[in-house]
Amino acid sequence: MLNIAIDGPSGAGKSTIAKEIAKRLNIIYLDTGAMYRAIGLKAVRLGIDTNDRDGVLTFLDNTEIKIEYNDGVQVIYLDGENVSSAIREHHISKAASNVSKIPEVRLKLVAMQRDIASKNNVILDGRDITSYVLKDANYKFYLTATPEERAKRRYKELIEKGQDVQYDKVLADINDRDYNDTHRDFAPLTLTEDSVYIDSTDLEIEQAIDKILSYIK
Repeated sequence: MLNIAIDGPSGAGKSTIAKEIAKRLNIIYLDTGAMYRAIGLKAVRLGIDTNDRDGVLTFLDNTEIKIEYNDGVQVIYLDGENVSSAIREHHISKAASNVSKIPEVRLKLVAMQRDIASKNNVILDGRDITSYVLKDANYKFYLTATPEERAKRRYKELIEKGQDVQYDKVLADINDRDYNDTHRDFAPLTLTEDSVYIDSTDLEIEQAIDKILSYIK
């Protein structure tokens, strides 16, 4: 099986790039972040503090996450409900970051991700794909950009979607999430020795895609 792993901080363009590479190589793009967003969404809906491990564990075992592909597009179901749009609300990003620090959440979702990768040619992006989820992936990349550039991209994306956000708040959330992702005890975001480092601050999406594809045989 062909397994490609991309790690990097929030807003680096991992998902956009991974989706396009999946199309060009005719493989499955598995959006791991969407799975954490689904858990975060459920916690928010239940009124549970997403930093409260015990609170999250009250519903984790009874939570069903299902992934389907319609015309190559990933659709994520939470307890039977299509939440593909709901999980993209800006406030769910922080919720996802918080619940991802809980070991039991990661173990549940990583097991699902590994199972899918063992049966399909896939590309995954996230925070711990190269270091933990798919340590034996055929190709590994670490994609990043400055916090300011990532916040600018995220702000533009949210404004285009009609969401009422402030740039300073988006930048603060980016910095906060970076700290969470790199300092969590279990499988933190890190640059592995066998990953190709790519700084996309001054790269257009197409340039970043071409750079990654140049390494894939």
